[in-house]
Amino acid sequence: MTFIDVHVHVYRADCPPADGFSNTQFATLEQVLKQYDELSIENGLLLPLTNPESCLPQSNEEILDFCEQSGGRLFPFCNVDPRAMRNYPDAPLNIWLEHYRNRGCKGIGEVCANLAFLDDRVQNLFKHAQNVGLPLTFHLAPAIGKCYGLYDDAGLPQLQQSLARFPDLKFLGHSQGFWAEIVKLDKPGDRFTVTQYPVKEEGVVPKLLREYPNLYGDLSASGYYALVRDKDYAAKFLTEFQDKIMFGTDICYPNYPSANLLVELLIDMRDSGKISETVFNKVARENTIKVFDLETD
Repeated sequence: MTFIDVHVHVYRADCPPADGFSNTQFATLEQVLKQYDELSIENGLLLPLTNPESCLPQSNEEILDFCEQSGGRLFPFCNVDPRAMRNYPDAPLNIWLEHYRNRGCKGIGEVCANLAFLDDRVQNLFKHAQNVGLPLTFHLAPAIGKCYGLYDDAGLPQLQQSLARFPDLKFLGHSQGFWAEIVKLDKPGDRFTVTQYPVKEEGVVPKLLREYPNLYGDLSASGYYALVRDKDYAAKFLTEFQDKIMFGTDICYPNYPSANLLVELLIDMRDSGKISETVFNKVARENTIKVFDLETD
């Protein structure tokens, strides 16, 4: 097995469509493991979707059950909505985070609450995440309303303030709103998607990765589109940040296509010599093992 997945989702087979907008069912445990076998993915980190803006909320207990049923293939994350415990800006979220850390959860997320990064409740979650020592994966949204994910302005100033305020909290950036800013944007609307024009000038994401040791990149889903837009730049990006970028699938539905595409892209970049075997191995598996202290076969 070649890859370790930093970001995957699983739902029970008898759940209604989890996103509420289509008849497409989320992937079951069996469907995810089948795709893992097809793509040479050894293990994955299973992220619960607990924020109601994104999908049908899951419990952390359900995630623990899935991981127990996976035969050691999946490791659990926990997730706590920043508005939990009566929506107080100083809620003692550490009580729940410590409980799930002690039950084997490796991280927190995917945080999808549609609140600003600098909202007091979000900052409170970051504070407790740092104190319990668990990395945190966020979905970055380009707007408040009709959207899900933590909101930041263009140029990601709120993320930057959070990185500086919580230097011991490992943040994993994810989603279109994050990866769109790998380049300098041509127009504000480009924040809503990872567009395909070539990289003429680097954006804020590489600058933040360079400046803040606690920021990492989760390549699942939109990360693929950020790389494939300009393979020469992608090779430079992966090489420079070879210790901070992690392979992921973000599998939501059966046979999720972006998972296959990212596997093919990374293998092609290695086999063509655009990235070295060392860079490939770090991105494909070694960084995730190190950051999350995983015990793998």
